[in-house]
Amino acid sequence: MMPTCPLCASDDTAFYHRDARREYHHCRRCALVYVPPAFRLGREEERAVYDQHENSPDDPGYRRFLSRLADPLCEQLAPGARGLDFGAGPGPTLSVMFEEAGHPMAIYDPFYAPDESVLKREYDFITATEVVEHLFQPGRELARLVALLRLGGWLGLMTKRVTDREAFTRWHYILDPTHVAFFSEATFQWLADEHGMTVVFPAADVALLQKGFP
Repeated sequence: MMPTCPLCASDDTAFYHRDARREYHHCRRCALVYVPPAFRLGREEERAVYDQHENSPDDPGYRRFLSRLADPLCEQLAPGARGLDFGAGPGPTLSVMFEEAGHPMAIYDPFYAPDESVLKREYDFITATEVVEHLFQPGRELARLVALLRLGGWLGLMTKRVTDREAFTRWHYILDPTHVAFFSEATFQWLADEHGMTVVFPAADVALLQKGFP
């Protein structure tokens, strides 16, 4: 029996690919490609991988990487708009970049900044860079983030996108054992439609979703 989709909870899913380590399934409803629970890392194994990351706001290359999301999102924000960087990691950098641009920021990370009080406020924008591919329950987590946005607010997501099945089998992105959810443009369109949002794609690995007005 195929596991239900962790994004949309549909049971209309199918086998997609298998490599030496794990399987990948595909949801026919929202187009998410995902790793079934049996092949996911445990919490301590997952943390050990993240502890190897050496990102820093002092790294110009990392700043350039993040600017692919930061620059187009900043163009949409009013002066002083308040944001949350979700999944900030061990070396928060995107939040520093937005603060330098005049936007007060909160950060949250389940391993490195686990203060859940920041998940009880409202924000003008929320960012999650190289985060959604790690989520075991992306449907629940993304719905929670959308609920924290004010009307007209922006959700900025950065993750590499699935293009087709053949390319997926050769894709370096699936080699990271902490990557368990793979989004395509169609998946982001489903997400936007599900939450009454609009979506634009300013870069190959960036999606900006705006929360609609009633």
